[in-house]
Amino acid sequence: MAKKSNETLTLIEEITRNDGSKYYEISNMVQNGRAELAAIRGMIKEVRIIQLNIPHSTNVIKYENYVNENFEMPPENFTEFEEWKKTPEMEEIVEKILKENHIG
Repeated sequence: MAKKSNETLTLIEEITRNDGSKYYEISNMVQNGRAELAAIRGMIKEVRIIQLNIPHSTNVIKYENYVNENFEMPPENFTEFEEWKKTPEMEEIVEKILKENHIG
């Protein structure tokens, strides 16, 4: 499968949806900027960086490959915020990344 994107994931952020529920995302500065724009535009309530410069572990590489194969970085003029939907396997990988970084 051809990659849709070529992002290097370097941080953990907490995103608050408009309904008040929250989730963690493994991301990078560009995607965090898109989430900040989404918050300004009212598509999500808030985003905040929890940890910068996370280690590029085996789990981060697995999730990075999943993100790059399934999602595209939105342009600045996006009109909706796309939450990266995770498979059960990727949910487990994200949980491992959070544990590796002493979060959650």
